[in-house]
Amino acid sequence: MEQKQINETLRRNVGVLSEHTEDEIRMMPTSNETPLPSVEDVKEIVSLIKSIIFPDYFNKRQPDEQLRAYQIGVSMERLYQLLRQQIARGLQFCEECSEDDVKVSGERLALAFIDSLPEIKRLLYTDIQAMFDNDPAAATYGEVIFCYPVVNTMTHYRIAHRLHEMNVPVIPRIITEQAHSKTGIDIHPGAQIGEYFSIDHGTGVVIGETCIIGNHVTLYQGVTLGAKSFKYDEQGNMLNVPRHPIIEDNVTIYSNASVLGRITIGHDSTIGGNIWLTHDVPPYSRILQSKAVDAGYQDGLGI
Repeated sequence: MEQKQINETLRRNVGVLSEHTEDEIRMMPTSNETPLPSVEDVKEIVSLIKSIIFPDYFNKRQPDEQLRAYQIGVSMERLYQLLRQQIARGLQFCEECSEDDVKVSGERLALAFIDSLPEIKRLLYTDIQAMFDNDPAAATYGEVIFCYPVVNTMTHYRIAHRLHEMNVPVIPRIITEQAHSKTGIDIHPGAQIGEYFSIDHGTGVVIGETCIIGNHVTLYQGVTLGAKSFKYDEQGNMLNVPRHPIIEDNVTIYSNASVLGRITIGHDSTIGGNIWLTHDVPPYSRILQSKAVDAGYQDGLGI
């Protein structure tokens, strides 16, 4: 193929693709001058928070308290700069926010989030304790922190949930989806999850936006806490109303169970594996799968 033809094809498509389409304009925030959020910078934000909350695990260990404080201080300064910038960029997607307010709001919300870090740290250490207590294969706390996907997932979730509570658009979903793509655990930042939460193995777990989960709850791989149906307004638009389960304290849900709709699983209950559950369950319940039918066959007959 001649180079002239190659160049013409490239130039023609560059011209077409550089034009803003109607759909592109419709889906972009109102301002087209301010940069959009940076996925890489958001990833660094999470990494910095991990180094602040788990400084001995995700940074050079510093037994000296002053050196430790200096190291955390450097990370904190970088965190604040990135946070205020990325929050401001995310606020472009807020229809009620004016362009003049975005920068000031970014600074204010970044400081408010940093004030939340001690509580986020406290909650994460309860999750680590729960995972250690629930898994006899966990030899040390260090093994849980370094190796268990639930720690990575819950770090992302706890960060994202706090930003979601602050009504920061887009950024919380970027954070939870980064964990989802890495661990296979999908937790919406809007879900409310209490203390001492653990997920064993974790792959395939889904927790919907309006879930409310109490304290000391354990899930196993493949569990879905999802919606059974959706409600619509008169124009046919989907309504964002509570549609996911409420899981009370001290509940265990085993692998591949699907708990669907705005139902309540009472405290101190156990939901067995491979259960499809769409109704309320009272406290202290044991919901188990029916026993399999053992049908024997001879001479190669049967399944």
